[in-house]
Amino acid sequence: MGNIVAVVGRPNVGKSTFFNRMVGGRHAIVDETAGVTRDRIYGKSDWNGIEFSIIDTGGYVINSDDIFEGEIRKQVAIAIEESDVILFLVDAQTGITVMDMAVAEILRKSHKKVFVVANKVDNNNLRLNATEFYNFGLGDPYCVSSISGMGTGDLLDDIVKEFTGQEIEEEINIPKIAIVGRPNVGKSSLINALVGEERNIVTPIAGTTRDSIYSRYNKFGHDFFLIDTAGLRKKTKVTEDLEFYSVMRSIRAIENADICILLIDATLGFEGQDQNIYNLIIKNRKGVVVVVNKWDLVEKDHKSTDQYTKAIKEIIAPFQDVPIIFTSTITKQRLLKVFETAMEVYENRNRKIQTSKLNDFLQEAIEAYAPPAYKGKHIKIKFATQLPTHTPSFAFFCNLPQYIRDPYKRYIENKLREKFNFTGVPIQIFFRQK
Repeated sequence: MGNIVAVVGRPNVGKSTFFNRMVGGRHAIVDETAGVTRDRIYGKSDWNGIEFSIIDTGGYVINSDDIFEGEIRKQVAIAIEESDVILFLVDAQTGITVMDMAVAEILRKSHKKVFVVANKVDNNNLRLNATEFYNFGLGDPYCVSSISGMGTGDLLDDIVKEFTGQEIEEEINIPKIAIVGRPNVGKSSLINALVGEERNIVTPIAGTTRDSIYSRYNKFGHDFFLIDTAGLRKKTKVTEDLEFYSVMRSIRAIENADICILLIDATLGFEGQDQNIYNLIIKNRKGVVVVVNKWDLVEKDHKSTDQYTKAIKEIIAPFQDVPIIFTSTITKQRLLKVFETAMEVYENRNRKIQTSKLNDFLQEAIEAYAPPAYKGKHIKIKFATQLPTHTPSFAFFCNLPQYIRDPYKRYIENKLREKFNFTGVPIQIFFRQK
């Protein structure tokens, strides 16, 4: 199951810097003004080989001037609903504020695992200040400095301990398909159109969380689980923050799926939020099918699917080897093709290539285009093999792996895709010392 860590706290305690430290890279927009984080922020992180998603709920503060408690309460409510572990970030330089106390009070009642993280501890005096955070009644505070990274290792050691033993043994090895997308793109209609109203053929499996409902279907000659995130219990507190919710839901669904059907609204085009969800699918190395819904509402000429496909591929580059299908849940146009394609992508994702065939391929590829010499040194790739991983990854053994440049890696990847059909599947290629 996916592990989800949510970061909560009032504005300006350094959530964005902390988040960047956790996921590497500057994903968030950081600025001195309170509430300036405008990005919808979530990323993947891993520690000692244990992967998790980290969500910065601070990206959801709407007004920067009058950030009233209600806004923070909403973030905290969402974090409690959707995450496995909560990091409550506070500022050691400012100390406890009224708003911090309000957040702590909600967290104490939540029965979720909460870590109090005292940020901006850049010297020993501040470490002493941090003892006041014991007053929250949420356990020992962890002193960290997001800017230097001090203290984050101990914190991560303890976070990943919370995840152990969550993996569920999967007795049934059939495809798990998730339908994801922004709110109101038609996910529920797609599910209903595909599977009819037969919601009573749900097979409960041990260990499925309340976050995702798995329904097992035997339809169209295929046997699969559909991870349904749309038909979940009604929310009371946070219905108004639909965008944020859909993101949290999508993350959970993507992590638990083999194949993701990314639904977009033809009338709106491929927008920023679609791009975020797409990137998340690729980061998680899941198979993907892009489905353009509501195609019946678009003014069309004979070229329009081609133009639309080209526009989407430009946005999602560099990984463009993805099926794009145009549908309408109203007219039920091409719905069956969506599932057939998802099943093909599932096959592609599980494809194992014999080492002998892979090496024949390698010889052809090198004969057509040898790796360019670098600093006068000739690069020889001698041998290739597929690694025993869940998702397709390949090791190419060569004399000087450090001199193989990205364009050549892309060439090899494109050739592999052409030859063996990995459409819809992110693949990894490693060049290793022989």
